[in-house]
Amino acid sequence: MKISFLLHNAYGIGGTITTTFNLAQALADRHDVEIVSVLRHRERPNFALDPRVSLRPLVDLRKERDHPLHKRPASVFPVAEYRYRQYSELTDRRIAEALAETDADVLIGTRPGLNVHLALQGPDRALRVGQEHLTLDNHPPRLRTALRRAYRRLDVLTTVTEADAAAYRRKMRLPGVRVAALPNSVPDPALPVADGGAKVVIAAGRLVPVKRYDLLIEAFAKVAAERPDWRLRIYGKGDEQPRLRRLVEELGLYENVLLMGAAAPMEAEWVKGSIGVATSDFEPFGMTIVEAMRCGLPVVSTDCPFGPGEIIRDGEDGRLVPVGDRDALAAALLELVRDDERRRRMGRTAVENAQRFAPGPVVARAEALFEEALAARGGGAEAVEDGGLGRVLVSQGFAVRDVAYGAAGRARQMVRRGQR
Repeated sequence: MKISFLLHNAYGIGGTITTTFNLAQALADRHDVEIVSVLRHRERPNFALDPRVSLRPLVDLRKERDHPLHKRPASVFPVAEYRYRQYSELTDRRIAEALAETDADVLIGTRPGLNVHLALQGPDRALRVGQEHLTLDNHPPRLRTALRRAYRRLDVLTTVTEADAAAYRRKMRLPGVRVAALPNSVPDPALPVADGGAKVVIAAGRLVPVKRYDLLIEAFAKVAAERPDWRLRIYGKGDEQPRLRRLVEELGLYENVLLMGAAAPMEAEWVKGSIGVATSDFEPFGMTIVEAMRCGLPVVSTDCPFGPGEIIRDGEDGRLVPVGDRDALAAALLELVRDDERRRRMGRTAVENAQRFAPGPVVARAEALFEEALAARGGGAEAVEDGGLGRVLVSQGFAVRDVAYGAAGRARQMVRRGQR
C-alpha cells in the first residue's frame, strides 16, 4: 500500500512534524511511504528522516518566495486557518497538481487547511484521511464552519485523543465519516532509561505563554527551598525566554533553575532526570509527557484539556494537578522528590504504561483504520484478510470488521490547477 502525507513544512520544527515523521517511518516497515511538504525553506529537514520515506517539496521558498502567484491570496486553503498567510495561489495550484497526479492508496492531511484541500481535491480512488493535531474547540468558529462543510467529503478523521474524537462526533455531524482517536507515537528509546537517582526535574517545549513555565518556576521555588540540591532544567526556545530568565533572577533561583535552550533529540536529556513536568493550560496531546515516560520518568502535569489525562494514570506513573494551581504543583513535585522508592517505582510503571504509544501499537491502529475503510470500498473485510494484514491486526488484538463509509464514490467539486 502506498501512503502519502501532506505536511505544511517538513523542514521546520514542531510537534506535528515530529509525529508525522515518527508515523511515516514506522509505516515504512510495511508500506511505500512519502511525505509531500507544501513549503521548503532550507536544504535539509531539522529532524532526521528514515531514507525509506521519500520527501518531496512543492514550493521552495528559497527560490519562489517572489513568484507572482505566491503574492496572490489562496482561495482553497481556508482564510480562518492559522497558517493562511503562508499560503497562496501558488500553493493552491501545486497542491491541486500533486493530488491530481498522486498514485497513493491513502492520502493523509496533517492540519485543517490541508485536510480541506484533501477533501475537495483528493481523488475518489484514494482513501482521504484528515488528521487533527489540535482540537475542535481550539479552532475559531469561522474555521469550524469551513471544516464542517469540507470534512463530509473525507473518509476518515483522526484526533489525538478520545475526548476530541467525541467532540467531533457530537458537534460536527459528519455522516459517513469514520471519526477515531489515533494517538501520537514515540519511538523506542535507544538509551537505557533513567534510574530515578538524579536530583533533576525536566520540562521541555516551546517557551510560550500557554506552557506556563512561569507557574513551574514559581512552584519549583518551594521545592528548592526544601531541597536545594535539586535542579529544574527547562529545554526549549521561544518569546518567553527573557521573561522567564528575569523571573528566575527575581526569585533567586539561578543555581536551581536552568534554561537550557533547544535540544533535539531530547531522549539524551530526559534520561538525565528523575521527574518530568508539564504545566500547560491547554495541551491537545502531550508528546513531551510520553517522551519522558518512555525514558523512565514519572510526570507531574496539569490536568488540562485534552491529552494529559489520557496519558498519565494519576498515582501510578505520574501525578495530575489542577490547571494553574502553583501550590498543588509544588506539592506533587515534593511528593516525588521526598520519596526515592516511590519515584523509582512510578518511573518503572511509566515505561510499561507508555508502551501503548510505541510505534507498533499506534501503527497497528492506523493500519486497522486504513484497511477497514479500503475494505468497505472494495469488497469488505475479506479483502483485508487476503492481503495478510488482517492476521497481523487480529494477532495484536484488533478486530477486522466491515465498516460502512458514505464518502466512497461521492461526487464532489474538484479544484484543478487553481481553477474553482
